Amino acid sequence: MFELDSGKSAAHEEQPETGRRAHASRRNFMRKVFFASGATAVATMGGAGAWAAMADDTNTAGATASAAPSGAPSGGPGGGAGGPGNQSITEEFFGLTTDGKRIDDLFTIHSTGVETAPVIAAANAFLAGLTDDQKTSTQFTVHSTEWRLWSNVDSFERQGVSIADLTDEQRALGTALLKSALSADGLETTEKIRKINQAAGEAIGNTDAFNEEAFFYTVMGTPSDTEPWGFQFDGHHLVINYFVLGDQVVMSPCFWGSEPTSMEIDGETVTVCHEEVVASLAFINSLTEAQQAVAIESTTKSNESMKAGAFSDNAVQAYTGLRCNKLSAVQKKKLLGIVEAFASRAKADVAKARMAEVRKHLDDTYVTWAGGIEDDSAFYVRVHSPVVWVEVDCQAPGPLAGAYGASQGSGATQMHVHSVIRTPNGNDYGKELLRQHYLTSPHHR
Repeated sequence: MFELDSGKSAAHEEQPETGRRAHASRRNFMRKVFFASGATAVATMGGAGAWAAMADDTNTAGATASAAPSGAPSGGPGGGAGGPGNQSITEEFFGLTTDGKRIDDLFTIHSTGVETAPVIAAANAFLAGLTDDQKTSTQFTVHSTEWRLWSNVDSFERQGVSIADLTDEQRALGTALLKSALSADGLETTEKIRKINQAAGEAIGNTDAFNEEAFFYTVMGTPSDTEPWGFQFDGHHLVINYFVLGDQVVMSPCFWGSEPTSMEIDGETVTVCHEEVVASLAFINSLTEAQQAVAIESTTKSNESMKAGAFSDNAVQAYTGLRCNKLSAVQKKKLLGIVEAFASRAKADVAKARMAEVRKHLDDTYVTWAGGIEDDSAFYVRVHSPVVWVEVDCQAPGPLAGAYGASQGSGATQMHVHSVIRTPNGNDYGKELLRQHYLTSPHHR
């Protein structure tokens, strides 16, 4: 796979700080480290012609290619927390694999029937509503490394424009963009995560770090019905990557989490990340004892088990646990329910296309479990196939423990959940579709 540049013009580096948005000098440094690694993989793109086409394809920010990608993947499993010690992308994007080698021909450019006109219109309206300075800080090239610079950690320095930076009119345009991409459940989930983040911040007296406004928009490329583009919405416990090419959509990686997962706010109990927990427990309890003995690798749950969180785009993880080719029809339906809890946060037509892709590889899907299987048990589950990777991870109480009477660092709990959905074998962020587009489109040759 390939990555060319930071996607920003030189003028971008001179923009002033606004609102709560700190200038991301640490991330710019990481880019410099990344691009200093040299150029050795042009051949993987199909030759110099494809490379030249990529170099010429820049967005309105005016960025141009500065370096070719480095060599083969070197990333391994880990990085669930995405903390300061894990903020590094010194290797080119390769994608999640089982052995460091991608499976070819899993993803192709084809018609899906997904209606992308609404999200194109909403993205164009959002960009048009920004000031020139905001737009310069927010829009990157479609092949920018900005796609990969996301984290679920509250203190991570983000690019783009935050909700705090926006006027009421601009906020409405940002909400309209999310509404055009997400289902009613998906939009409600984003709002609940932000709402709990604010209330928990108030409960511990730290709304500077934990609030409902420190969530950032970036747009990659120029919204189009023919050319590749996408957007990212990034903040504490909430990350959405949304890639569009024609009528194809890739909504991954997406990170959904919360601490706590349930909280009384203004007299109402607000609960989030419940669907994936319920679906996971329903599946594991549908298995026979013999099947559980294969699926459950440990009956105890560590404080953190996630393998492919932030900055783990190239994780290498062999299939483990229970292969699902011999599940009953009922068990397969419950397994699909775990994935559907995530896929259904996109619009119905996007979710339908995603689930069809997952079903196609259902017999090559594996499930790994750690922890208990009771309704209130803390657990970890990984659903892993050639085309989908889902992790649901009950974490130990963290910095917001005081908001629900817990002690930071005590045992894992359903009150602190991290979860992620990814597309293995190179198609996170739509990277494989992007590669094929540049190789096959006549105007890029």
